Amino acid sequence: MEQFINDAVARIIQGGSLTPEEAVRLADAEGSAVLDLFRGATRIKEHFVGPEVHLCSIINAKSGRCAEDCAFCAQSAHHQTDAPVYPLVEEERLLESARDAESSGSACFGIITSGTTVNGAELEKILAALRRIRQETTILPSCSLGIIDEETAVKLKEAGMDTYHHNLETAESYFPAICTTHDYQDDVNTVRAVKKAGVKVCCGGIFGLGESAAQRVEMAFTLKELDVDSVPLNFLNPIEGTKLEGAANITAMQCLKTIALYRFILPDKRITVCGGREKNLRDLQSWIFFAGANGTMIGNYLTTMGRNVEVDKKMFSDLGLKTVMCAH
Repeated sequence: MEQFINDAVARIIQGGSLTPEEAVRLADAEGSAVLDLFRGATRIKEHFVGPEVHLCSIINAKSGRCAEDCAFCAQSAHHQTDAPVYPLVEEERLLESARDAESSGSACFGIITSGTTVNGAELEKILAALRRIRQETTILPSCSLGIIDEETAVKLKEAGMDTYHHNLETAESYFPAICTTHDYQDDVNTVRAVKKAGVKVCCGGIFGLGESAAQRVEMAFTLKELDVDSVPLNFLNPIEGTKLEGAANITAMQCLKTIALYRFILPDKRITVCGGREKNLRDLQSWIFFAGANGTMIGNYLTTMGRNVEVDKKMFSDLGLKTVMCAH
């Protein structure tokens, strides 16, 4: 396995790539081979994207009552959870949260809304907030507003949105087990429409839903084919009241190996570890950067609490990592 990993690293650094079958073989690394996998991921990361860490923050700008039935989601109207329910927050709140994210060191601030998409009035409010964020802060705003078309993406771009976030969530072959209220192709079409509008795309998924290692690889190759710009990796934090409330499908080491796999498959992309790292990685959170990640979300998530920002900053300092500063 050590020689196989070393050969794969050399090939990728020289501009080559893995096959899906080779990637699945990497997922089987055990014992000391896991350290070889991490070392290889670190070499690939430093060659293609450098050692710096990119930080992002989000606001749950509209919460609950989502018509989609995603099995993991606390905000789905199909589930009974304690997740907050409220309409789109006011423009001033969005601006205030962007300023807070900027002061915490984040380079990107995401406006996230629940639901399949946004209506016209909501879009106008978000467009106004984007203009002010670009005028009054240095942080780069992103949006995650569900399924949108190219025309909407252009409007968001013209208002100052830097990146559109839209996760595929899992592999196409596993998607029907997770969501039945829209087609996988709807999400793929959104990514393509946003890219056609000339906007950067942040697109990844969530692991620990019951998918296989091969399906984790499958999603990575879909992201590779779509040529997304950054890849957020989330790990399931089971929420009481959802269909996956009792799930225990992924270990800390599987999380780290998944990060490494994604670095091997997507060598030149920003790979950001987001939701679920506290729950799933626990004492191994710092290892995400040795496994190939070059970004992480700080602060709170949509319906769950994140780790204290100062604790994360101390982790970056202890690791000798420099963070990317905000800049237009």
